[in-house]
Amino acid sequence: MSPSRLRTYVVEDSSIIRDNLTEALQESAPVDVVGSAEDEQAAVDWLLDPKHQCDLVIVDIFLKSGSGLGVLKKIARLDDSVRRVVLSNHATPEVRAKCAELGAHKVFDKSNEIDEMLGYVNRLVH
Repeated sequence: MSPSRLRTYVVEDSSIIRDNLTEALQESAPVDVVGSAEDEQAAVDWLLDPKHQCDLVIVDIFLKSGSGLGVLKKIARLDDSVRRVVLSNHATPEVRAKCAELGAHKVFDKSNEIDEMLGYVNRLVH
């Protein structure tokens, strides 16, 4: 992990949620949002490009095209030091298990676990 600031990439199809999440992350944790995508292919292209680096990927399940599960599957070969977090309104036990199987380190529910996710992000830095 970055010793001072966490380089974070956000995969979220809603521009309003993406903007609000970026703002919340930057206000509550030492985070630099280094990029974002609203669909699976754009996210995978960025994340697998060796010119790009990040410490944390935050992924929604439902995207404009493709899915967060597809992103997790395709970035599985990234170094395990790149933390993978799923933030979704569909954080059912089944979805949580599938995300973990695909390499997600944590899964948070957008509707009631935002504070827990922000706490997790803060712990990653320290």
